[in-house]
Amino acid sequence: MLNRRIAILAGLAAFCLRAPALAQPTAAPPAAEPAFQHLPALTGGYFPLASQATGRTYHIYVRLPRDYAADPAKRFPIVYLLDGDALFPLLAAGHLFLTIDDKLPEAILVGIAYGSFDPRVNARGVDFMPPGAEASGRPPGAAAFQRFLKTELMPLVEARYRANPAKRILFGQSRGGSFVLYSAFTDPDLFWGRIASSPALPPTRDFFYGRPAPAARRDLRLFVGEGPEDLPRLSVETRPWLAAWARRKDAPWRLTPIFVPGGTHSANCLDVYRAAMRQLFGWTPADSERAAREN
Repeated sequence: MLNRRIAILAGLAAFCLRAPALAQPTAAPPAAEPAFQHLPALTGGYFPLASQATGRTYHIYVRLPRDYAADPAKRFPIVYLLDGDALFPLLAAGHLFLTIDDKLPEAILVGIAYGSFDPRVNARGVDFMPPGAEASGRPPGAAAFQRFLKTELMPLVEARYRANPAKRILFGQSRGGSFVLYSAFTDPDLFWGRIASSPALPPTRDFFYGRPAPAARRDLRLFVGEGPEDLPRLSVETRPWLAAWARRKDAPWRLTPIFVPGGTHSANCLDVYRAAMRQLFGWTPADSERAAREN
């Protein structure tokens, strides 16, 4: 009996010694800081936006000009970046150096991101696909995505930030570049400038030889960039397309090819962006010379 009591008391003691450890509260994780809080080149804002047009939620990142707060009446050009998951941190920060070295105007940059590269989340293969994709088993979601841009995202962003709608620009790379072309064909007046870096025309190439919708503006610009080391299956489509449109007279925009020496499919998209922005805003070599003297 004594041995049994000793065993019971020993068990209770062991439980009591363990109990405080089991009841110890778990330490709360540190509070998350706002995205890019310590990256001044990307200072701006972030918000998620659930789209009725596409049925998806997008992550919207905004980069504001350095002098945004200095003049409350000033409005800025605004650049919408497709594939914002990768292109927003690259081009939004890169634009800062263009204002320093090329004396280009500051701009608001808006990155439209999916929040993941996982195809189960990242729907660029649907959102950027023009009509004709269904023949290859790909759902053409470009019309719905453009409704999202035009009726949901752009009104919200341009009411929240001091953008100049007359200087609205769209940038896309690869499949995103094909959406830039889709937008140029279907709603030319929606953007003043469009930049398609290494656009992926297949499997919808026939769409891009069709007749574009008419435009009210006469100052619209379309830039298409590629390099000699682009993917052969894409460049073999892009080069004859550029040649065909150089001869056609029914374009509502002025088409300008941009060839990047040594350029590859995706790594030179900042070079395409820079070249196009220089032409959009009337850059001259004197601008860079002046910047070099000032720096």
